Amino acid sequence: MTVVFPQAAGAAPITQDVLTIPRKLPAGGLVNIVGLTRDQLREALIAAGTPEKQAKMRVGQVWQWVYHWGVRDFAQMSNLAKDYRALLAEHFEIALPEVVTRQVSTDGTRKYLVRIAGGHEVETVYIPEEGRGTLCVSSQVGCTLTCSFCHTGTQKLVRNLTAGEIVGQLMLARDDLGEWPVQGAPKDETRLVSNMVLMGMGEPLYNFENVRDAMKIVMDNEGLTLSRRRITLSTSGVVPEIARTAQEIGCLLAVSFHATTDEVRDRLVPINKRWNIETLLAALRDYPRLTNSERITFEYVMLAGVNDSDADAHRLVELIRGIPAKINLIPFNEWPGAPYKRSSNNRIHAFADIIHNAGYASPIRTPRGEDIMAACGQLKSATERGRKSRAQIAAEAAE
Repeated sequence: MTVVFPQAAGAAPITQDVLTIPRKLPAGGLVNIVGLTRDQLREALIAAGTPEKQAKMRVGQVWQWVYHWGVRDFAQMSNLAKDYRALLAEHFEIALPEVVTRQVSTDGTRKYLVRIAGGHEVETVYIPEEGRGTLCVSSQVGCTLTCSFCHTGTQKLVRNLTAGEIVGQLMLARDDLGEWPVQGAPKDETRLVSNMVLMGMGEPLYNFENVRDAMKIVMDNEGLTLSRRRITLSTSGVVPEIARTAQEIGCLLAVSFHATTDEVRDRLVPINKRWNIETLLAALRDYPRLTNSERITFEYVMLAGVNDSDADAHRLVELIRGIPAKINLIPFNEWPGAPYKRSSNNRIHAFADIIHNAGYASPIRTPRGEDIMAACGQLKSATERGRKSRAQIAAEAAE
């Protein structure tokens, strides 16, 4: 259970224990194998009638069929006896979230609108690059953080995703990309989905247990086999869970930083009212040591006249001094009604030069998938807006 800290007056809302069980349970009461850790799968198989002495072997067999070969039908698990396949079919299912729509950008980015149990929807984005492909997955339906520059954050938080719903996003992307290996075919070392980032809808550290279990499954070397150095978890700064992330997940860490003073960060990232810059940086200084990670990524969205001055760049360098880090500079992805403007290219490059000259990598992120609203901070909002009437949109704008 996550520790809940006392809430200070005026602090950002902290939602720790959001209901994870779907509002409507699937008919039939079958247990979904997708999302069960090895220990959970072992317990479930024994409960369904698997002899305890066989349980470890059965876990390995089922695991490989589901996560290595991508098989969804127990009848195809050919190294299991027919009666055991029937037992599995009687008690279990292998179910993924449903792809409602699939859009492909002119730059090759793919955005999936995904329906999960209870009829809720989230979005998943696949970004192909030369030599790698990154999948951006969601961890919550909506978001509680209300970061003022983020369109995704304008949606109310509904619930946490289950571990199966998080893992399922990777599996459905591999379905669409045709990336499952073919039995009997020569082994193909090419990985279309080579990296995963927990940067979609939601704050991953407000859904810690499900994210942790999902990452255990994704990192397992007999299934989906993404190494911890290929997974980046992005947080807005849930300080009490940062050390826990290092100890229980161990993946790379990115922080939505975006400001160099508490005054500005309070406005851009309201969670700063609870855990300010000094408190956040103190937690971050320990992370590379605890995980043996090379460095922390600081994400910094470039907002014209708000956080993009030379003084901001110099302050940023001083703040992170001593932390192995790189700074990802993100041109603001504008959306209808956004209260900010993107910094000019000249301003972004001048900011980057100050960071670079101080000895830190300062790549400028190339916006991807903007034409399908798949860029950072844009997820789900266009879909939500498209379903509303003009009257609803007008009423919200007037609030």
